[in-house]
Amino acid sequence: MISYEPFYQTLLKKNMTIYHLIYKEGMSANTFQRMKNGKAITTQTLDTLCYILDCEVEDIIRHDKTQ
Repeated sequence: MISYEPFYQTLLKKNMTIYHLIYKEGMSANTFQRMKNGKAITTQTLDTLCYILDCEVEDIIRHDKTQ
């Protein structure tokens, strides 16, 4: 199962909010709703998040084999 826990930790480290990503960067609120519920996002969205947050993929998602 994919976990988005690293994303929330990265937001804290970068001093960024989901509000900023939606209203200042133009990302879809639906994206964050999907992430909150553990649903899939596109690789394009993942790429965009990495670009905006200046981070790596592993700073956004983690594969959790225990679930």
